[in-house]
Amino acid sequence: MRLPVASVVEPRLNFMRGDRVEVLVDVGGDGVRTFEIVATKDGRRVEVATARGHVRVTEVTRSGQEVRAAEFIAARVIAIVEHPASEEAERPVRKRKAPPKDQAALGI
Repeated sequence: MRLPVASVVEPRLNFMRGDRVEVLVDVGGDGVRTFEIVATKDGRRVEVATARGHVRVTEVTRSGQEVRAAEFIAARVIAIVEHPASEEAERPVRKRKAPPKDQAALGI
């Protein structure tokens, strides 16, 4: 008899620079403060986790190593806004420059 296997959620495969998360936090008498965590390099992503009354936002490499982290008390968090990197801006198409008209031949 085989038992059913629980489905596993696959991680995102399109890791891109530009993923961004905004966290709005109530800071008491001063009102609301915005914190922004951004994936700064290619191959990094931003992950959000909530556990034990805390919200943890981390920038992670492809291998899963944490680069930077920010932790907030969940009771003070007003909103979490995720901005995934747009796929159109994934990689700019690079055009090869034409050689100048007065360039001499290489003689190869």
